[in-house]
Amino acid sequence: MIVGSDISRYPNTPKPTCRGYLHKRTQSAILKGWRKRWFVLKHSGYLHYYKHKKDEGKCRPLEVTKLEGAEIGVDISLGKPFVFKCIPQAGNRIFYFCATSNQEMKR
Repeated sequence: MIVGSDISRYPNTPKPTCRGYLHKRTQSAILKGWRKRWFVLKHSGYLHYYKHKKDEGKCRPLEVTKLEGAEIGVDISLGKPFVFKCIPQAGNRIFYFCATSNQEMKR
C-alpha cells in the first residue's frame, strides 16, 4: 500500500487523522528491541511520535516523518504478529511497527 495525498485534503482540521500507541522497533548501535511510543498521524501527512501520550502538545516529538508516498505493508520476517513496515519516500530508513491486534494494524 502507498500512502496517498488524500490525508492532507483537510489541512485546517485540528484533530489528527489517527493516534495511538504502537511498538516501534529500535535498531541503534546501543539499543535493540521494541519500544512503546505514542504516534500521531496529522492531516498534513506527517507522522509524529512521542515517548508517552502525555507528551503530545507539551514536548517536541522524538521524530517527524512525512508519510505521503510511503510504502506500507505487513512484515512477517520478524516472527511477531501484527508487524508492519513503513518505507518513507524520502530518506533511506525503514520503520517497523507492531500493533496489538490485526484491526489496530489495519487502522
